[in-house]
Amino acid sequence: MQGRILIMAGSDSGGGAGIQADIKTVTVLGGFGMTAITALTAQNTLGVQAVMPVSPAFIVAQMRCVMDDLGVDAFKSGMLDRAEVIEAIANVLLTSADIPYVLDPVMVAKGAALLHDSALATLKARLLPLATVLTPNIPEAEALLGHGIAGRAEMVPAARALLALGPRAVLLKGGHMEGDELLDVLVQADGTVQEFVSRRIHTRHTHGTGCTLASAIATGLGQGMSLPDAVIRARDYVLRAIAAAPGYGAGAGPLNHGAGGMALGH
Repeated sequence: MQGRILIMAGSDSGGGAGIQADIKTVTVLGGFGMTAITALTAQNTLGVQAVMPVSPAFIVAQMRCVMDDLGVDAFKSGMLDRAEVIEAIANVLLTSADIPYVLDPVMVAKGAALLHDSALATLKARLLPLATVLTPNIPEAEALLGHGIAGRAEMVPAARALLALGPRAVLLKGGHMEGDELLDVLVQADGTVQEFVSRRIHTRHTHGTGCTLASAIATGLGQGMSLPDAVIRARDYVLRAIAAAPGYGAGAGPLNHGAGGMALGH
């Protein structure tokens, strides 16, 4: 077991996304998952039914007690729904600026808003400059930039524009684009641009892919991998987990996190 990963995110009662997907991912990839739960959700494959917030003070208490005793090799954040939660987490992360931090800017889950409109500006101002890598999908990137991303040709310029907001790298995920070929773009502060292409798996069972990918990247970084290598392993893991999805639920079902790891030798 290598890589102590502290995840700040919401709980998904359906087990497909959020903290549950994060813990499964980190564990299967050989890391040790630790958590600071930011909200409780009542949800299943059909969507989010209710959200119960967690106080910023208690979120910080979860982070501090883990950091002070167990130690952290990488951070990952997912659902941070309120400005005061973002402020509190940012203040903690400022004390650990040398530790990799993967920021998944979770905004919507199956039509339910998971980031309050008033919190978007705080996310941009406080957390983006602290991120080792930002991992938005196309709608999230559009919200952060304030304009649309019309096609694949605009993905690299969009990723560069996101990079200008402060993170040290941006992985812009193209799964929301049309077509059978999926393109993800990694842009780093040194000007390096890498494109990752894969074939789309036509399935409705993709709940939690963003959470899973970001946690897989965080695990790689916490294990000492370079960012490109962590991204490559994470993408392969997610694709294999989607391909082996168990088909649970009447809506967007969960991935098979265990199968994804076994295919990679974990």
